[in-house]
Order: sequence, then C-alpha cells, then structure tokens
Amino acid sequence: MLSGDDPRAWLELDAAARDGHGNGTRELAGPAGAAGPSFALGRSGEARLALALCHRDGRVRERALVSAAGRPRLLPLVVIRTTDWAGPVRERAQELLRGALDMDTAPRLAPLILLVGHRARGGAGVELLTEVLRTAPMDQLAPLLTHPDPPVRRFAHRLAVGRGLLPPAELARTAARDPDTVVQTLCAEAAIAAGTGDDVLAPLLGARNPQVRAAGVTALRRAAQPDGVPPREGSRVWTRAEGFLADRAPVVRACARYVVRQCGGDPHAWYRARCADPGDAALPPGAVVGLAECGDRTDTALLWPLAEHPQPGVRARAVAGLRLLDSADAGRLARLLHDAAPGVVRETTESLLPSARSLDASVLTGMLAPARPRHQRVAAFRLLEACGGLARLRAAVALLDDPDARVRARAERSVQAWRATADVPPGSAEVGRLLDRGRRLLGDDVLRRRRWEAGLRG
Repeated sequence: MLSGDDPRAWLELDAAARDGHGNGTRELAGPAGAAGPSFALGRSGEARLALALCHRDGRVRERALVSAAGRPRLLPLVVIRTTDWAGPVRERAQELLRGALDMDTAPRLAPLILLVGHRARGGAGVELLTEVLRTAPMDQLAPLLTHPDPPVRRFAHRLAVGRGLLPPAELARTAARDPDTVVQTLCAEAAIAAGTGDDVLAPLLGARNPQVRAAGVTALRRAAQPDGVPPREGSRVWTRAEGFLADRAPVVRACARYVVRQCGGDPHAWYRARCADPGDAALPPGAVVGLAECGDRTDTALLWPLAEHPQPGVRARAVAGLRLLDSADAGRLARLLHDAAPGVVRETTESLLPSARSLDASVLTGMLAPARPRHQRVAAFRLLEACGGLARLRAAVALLDDPDARVRARAERSVQAWRATADVPPGSAEVGRLLDRGRRLLGDDVLRRRRWEAGLRG
C-alpha cells in the first residue's frame, strides 16, 4: 500500500528504493521509528511494481512503466520517470503521463511535476501540466490558486493572470494576504496594471508586506492623474501618500516621498515639522529615521534630543538616523548601551562598532556579567570582539559559562578563531591562562600553536 502527498517523499522513495535494489530482490524498509517518506511497501504486486519503477536498470524501469498504466497511485513515480536519464524510459513515462493527466489528477500531481521541473530534463512534465490547465475553466483552476504548495500557487496565478481570469480587486486582495512574496508581487503588479481604483488600492495600501504597500503607494500617483495632470499639494493623493512617509519600512517611505514630491510637496519639511517636538508621545519611529533618509547633518539637532524619547522605537530610530547622517558621536552614544530596550542597544552597537577601540574596555567588560540583561551582554561582547587582541580573548573566555546557550556558542567560536595580533604583549601570562581555559575547544595541538604564536613557551 502506498500513500503520501509530499512530493519530496516520492523523491526520497525513488532514491531509497534504488539503493535497496543492490541484490535485485531487497525491498525498501526503514529502521523502526525513523523519519522519512510516508510510504508502507508490502509484498503486493503494486508495491513490487513501485520498486521496479525505481530500479537501477533502465530496462526494468521501462518494463515497469508498461504495467503502471491504469494505476493512479503510481502516477507520482511516473512523473519522476519523465525526467529519467534514459531516453526510452523518459519517453514512455511522458507518453503515460500525457494520457493520465487531467483536471482530476493535476491538483495532486502538480507539486511533484513542478518540483522535478527544475531538473535538467524536467520541462516535459511542466509543459503537459500547462496544456491541461491552459484552457481549464476558473472553477477548476481555483483550487490551485489556494494550494498549500507555494510553487503551485505561483504557477496557477501566472496562468490565471495571463488569461485575464482574475478581476483587479481580487488580485489586490491576493497580493495583500498570500504569504508567498512571488505571488504577492505578481498579483500586485497585475492588479495595478488593470486598474487603480479604491477596490485595488485599499488592499495594497493595507498589506503587511512592505513591497506590496510600496506598490500601492507608487500607484497613488497614477490613480490621481488619469488625464496626465500631476496632482497638487493638498490633494487627496497627496494626503494619502503623506500617511506613509512614516511607514515602518524604508521602501514604503521612499515611495511615499516620491509621490509627495510629484505632488509638489516637501517631505523633508514634513519630517522636520513632525520631529520638532522631542516630547511628542505620538511621534512615529518611521518619521524619525525618515528625516535622516532625506535630510542632512543640520538635522542632527533634531535627532539628538529624540535619543532620549520615552518610546524605545523612537530612541532606536534616532540612533539609526544619526548613523545614517554620519553623526554618531561615540562619547554621547555610549550611555545608550545600558538602555533597557534591546532595539536601542542594537542600533547603538551598530553605530559604535567602527569606534569600538575608543570605548572604555573596563566598562564593556563589566557589562558581560551574568546579571546584566542578555542584549547588553551581547552588545558588550560585539564591541570587545571588534577591539580584537587581548580584549577580545578576555571577553570570549568570560562568556564561556554564560547562562545563554547562543551567547556561549558565539564565545566558543570566538575563542577558536582567536589569533595573537601585534598589540598582544608577547609572552603574556594572562594570555596563557585564558588560552588554557579554552583547551577543550582548541585541542592540545592547536593550543600549543596559539601559545607559540603569543610568544609563550612550554
């Protein structure tokens, strides 16, 4: 008895059965409890025929294909044989699949056909699938549009879009809700090409995916000038685009700035006005980094006070904005390494990495203590690693007993990769002690080599 819908399981069966034919009589049998293809092969004729379809000998596979006709449960193996390296086997399998593939079998076989379609000889099966679905009515094609396998949904949507079967509003809704980015992009572009009414724009503008929202924002301009006359500042399209100037995604903010400029507006002035009050509790973080994206160094006067904002998101984006404007003063930013918000500390660390050697190493070392929050320990370690030399080795060894497994793993890798640099004092007894603590990670041979490189003997 054969069962299973996972296309990769059929490929695993093909490979495993081929190995199981070493003596010509062995049947596929996996170890008890082992994970693998969801197949159970008994001693029935159909099970033996399945094994024959996977046989090492091409003549056996070809004869098995003759007997496989009329056996729908073996069609997945027929699909695999359409990519066979042996021409006679491949041609017979393609002929058999051509006669068996219809709207009843296509939904079940489509995932496997598209999966093996990436092989060197896999195009024939995809062509057959295309022939079947090219003229299928919408009610028969519809189940493939919501198929759980992403490649199947992509394939079906390309056919549906090419045939003009989906209205623009439905395409927009699909772009907004489908989890696959390929389907999202395909449907968003098709929806905008077919129309830019509110039934299209509303789903796109409300989509979670930034690329889809960006497409909707960009389409606002075309929607507002059907006669070729650009919209003006204060118009409805200007107002809608302005609402995305502070979007959380950079690509959406960039598209919104483009549309606002096309309307005659000034995004830079909008950002400056929005960020003018450092005590504004409703200030969106996207507006802060947006100011840096289109501003200049004079805007740092607005960004520095926002690094003290009560909202962690605003503080993090203010630090990111200072880095974008190349105004990340290490002395002023270092105190933010102690911030309670992980996002703020991450942005601060990124800004301080180029000037890590100018920071107080003793303060950073103190932040490695197990009692400190994990995000602060990670930040201190990244900066001490960037310092290199003895500071890096001290930090890595200090974290070998960290309570967090991922932090310990990173420290272990750092110890294993450490090499003495020119600023490491030759013959330092401290280096010897630290390397000895990493003996289990390095091994005796590597340890001796690292000690020798550090000027240590014995």
